[in-house]
Amino acid sequence: MKLYVGNLVYNMTESQLKDLFAPYGEVMGARIMTDQYTRQSLNFGYVKMSNPSDGQTAMEMLNGESVNDRLIVVKAAHSA
Repeated sequence: MKLYVGNLVYNMTESQLKDLFAPYGEVMGARIMTDQYTRQSLNFGYVKMSNPSDGQTAMEMLNGESVNDRLIVVKAAHSA
């Protein structure tokens, strides 16, 4: 299950994002989106969980939670 994660702090690393979701199940990947020219964080990213039920649990537990003094948004990612 692929999850959108928004309102991240600008200096969060992909490793930190992965660690945030790891307690809820196997994280297959985590990516923070960056500006193609400046390489600065766009303050959102994606996490891929191996199991849909783990992804659902992570979404329910982390959506609206404070991470580094910011309330993060976690929802199912839409396919393009």
